[in-house]
Amino acid sequence: MDNEKESLTRRFLQYFQVELATSAEDKRAIYEVRYRVYCEEFKYESGESFPDKAEMDEYDERSLHCLIRHKSSGRAAGCVRLVPASKNITELLPFEKFCAESVDHVFVDSLNTERSHIAEISRLAVDGAFRRRPGEVATRFGGIEALDCSAAETRTFSLIAISGFLASAALAELSGRSDVFAMMEPFLPRLVSRSGICWQQAGRPIQYHGERALYYIKTQSAVDNMLPDLKELYLAIYQEIADTYSAC
Repeated sequence: MDNEKESLTRRFLQYFQVELATSAEDKRAIYEVRYRVYCEEFKYESGESFPDKAEMDEYDERSLHCLIRHKSSGRAAGCVRLVPASKNITELLPFEKFCAESVDHVFVDSLNTERSHIAEISRLAVDGAFRRRPGEVATRFGGIEALDCSAAETRTFSLIAISGFLASAALAELSGRSDVFAMMEPFLPRLVSRSGICWQQAGRPIQYHGERALYYIKTQSAVDNMLPDLKELYLAIYQEIADTYSAC
């Protein structure tokens, strides 16, 4: 690990905390981030459906949620959830319910994986305050806005989305979910592939909150193939989540 990458990882842990959200207060913070991103900013969901400004759906109750918190401000910077598949085949995962026509069913069936080992990553969001420079066109995961932070601190903001993926991998590993799916914009798998995490496309692109396609990865493959600079960050996130997970 070179010194620059090592210091970037170390600085991220200095400025941000990745938490397994178990309290109602933490989950509320997550739902409010999602509202700002999905309803107010990108209009993926109707804000009128959430008068309390907290975006929620039917999957939240059975999901594992992670909150990425900015330490100095206490502000929720990002979030992600892992939706475990139910053994009851009538209880579909989000991609099975909303995007079934786009799935490569031959590929998925060839995995021959028990549903108790499957999960879906969804609702990965980064608050706009940690993504845009003033006047910059909004994108879901890139760029930053000038908060009251040092230049060294703002350089770590680009790791918020990646830390969400690392938290998802930790949740999958802890919960015994060996096979993970996600509906993603095509640039996201390319982004995380630079970290050694290589997703396999498992469906054709469709228009669903923008262009998205189904992707698949083995949890162990994601963990084993992370580049060394992020493996250290992953292990720190894993330990933090594991301590809370074991107490639940």
